[in-house]
Amino acid sequence: MARKTEQTWIRTIIAVCCLLFCFVAKAEEEVEYKMDLGAGLGGCFYLGDANGTPFANLSPMGAITARRILNPRMAVKANLAFGHIHGTSEGFLPTDAYSETPEGGTPTQVKFSRNVLDIGAQFELNFWGFGTGVGYKGNSRVTPYILAGAGVTIGMGGGAGACGGLNIPVGVGVKYKLKPRINLGFEWTMRFSTTDKLDATPEGTQLKDPYGVESAMFKNKDCYSFAMFFITYEMFPKLRKCNN
Repeated sequence: MARKTEQTWIRTIIAVCCLLFCFVAKAEEEVEYKMDLGAGLGGCFYLGDANGTPFANLSPMGAITARRILNPRMAVKANLAFGHIHGTSEGFLPTDAYSETPEGGTPTQVKFSRNVLDIGAQFELNFWGFGTGVGYKGNSRVTPYILAGAGVTIGMGGGAGACGGLNIPVGVGVKYKLKPRINLGFEWTMRFSTTDKLDATPEGTQLKDPYGVESAMFKNKDCYSFAMFFITYEMFPKLRKCNN
C-alpha cells in the first residue's frame, strides 16, 4: 500500500512538472505579427547637374510606411514619402550646350528648389531573424537589412511645371525591437529616377541635358536620397499551429 501511494505521488509530481514546463514554454513563445505601420523623419538630398556631392544641400523629408512581414527574415514595405530638394550649378553650366564657341557657351549659375513625392514598394532582407529573442527560434532584437524595389516620383513646386517618372530605390538600414510590437530603426536609400526634370527651374529647363549629353533610361537622369529614422507598430498576430 505504501509503495502504491509513493508511486502515485511520483506520478503526480511528474505531471505537475510537465504542466509547469508547458506553461513556461508557452509564455516564452514569440508571437509573430502579419504587418506593421509606421512613420519616419529625416533628410533628403539631390544628385544631378546642380549638385554632385552626397548629403550636400540636405533638406527635411517625412514618410509613412506599411510593411507586410513575410517571416523574421523577409518583408515587403510600401511607402508614401515627401521631401524637399534644392541645388545650384555654382556658375559652371553653359547657357548653350550646342554653341560652336570653344567654351561651349557662357557659364552661368542656375538654382532650383523643388518638392518630391515618392510612392513605392521595396523588398527587405534582414541579415538575421528579427524578433524579441525569446523562444527556440533565436531571433535577434537588432538586425541590419538591405532593400530594393520600384516606385513613382513626382516633382512639383519651385515655380516650374510638375514632372513624373519611375524610380528604383536601393538602400540599407538597421532595425531594433524596443518592445514586442514596437520597432525603431534607421534607413538610407538612393532613388534613381527616369526623369531629368526634378531640377527644373521657373526660367525653363536649363538643367535638362545642359551639356548636350544624350539621355537614356537612367543615364544622365536625376536621383535623390532619403535618410530617415523611423518607428513602427506591429499588428494582426499570425495564427499559430496547435500542437497536441
